[in-house]
Amino acid sequence: MPRVIGVDIPPRKRLDISLTYIFGVGRTTATKVCTSLGLDPGMAAGDLNEEQIQTLAAHLQSEYVVEGSLRREVASAIGRLRDIGCYRGLRHRRGLPVRGQRTRTNARTRKGPKRTVAGKKSVKGMK
Repeated sequence: MPRVIGVDIPPRKRLDISLTYIFGVGRTTATKVCTSLGLDPGMAAGDLNEEQIQTLAAHLQSEYVVEGSLRREVASAIGRLRDIGCYRGLRHRRGLPVRGQRTRTNARTRKGPKRTVAGKKSVKGMK
């Protein structure tokens, strides 16, 4: 299993698809990297030799912000929003959708599993 920038990429998948397992590399970036290094995007990632893996890793780290540095950058940006107390920072802090989505329904991914709140007693229950 080839290891690029500390990430095991699947050996049997196409190279351009395998590179998307690296945080910060999508389909477009993976294709651009393959063409710029002269690698066939359709070849299996397991067919890469050590020299190709090293040039791939060096190119990704020099040209793009990926993996650990990108994660740190994103975390610091969110931390800055939290610290200045802006609306987006408050939404991050509360674990609610940040980009204007509705929360009355359909926000389960951000809000987590349902927490049932005891409702009003019905009229039938009071008789």
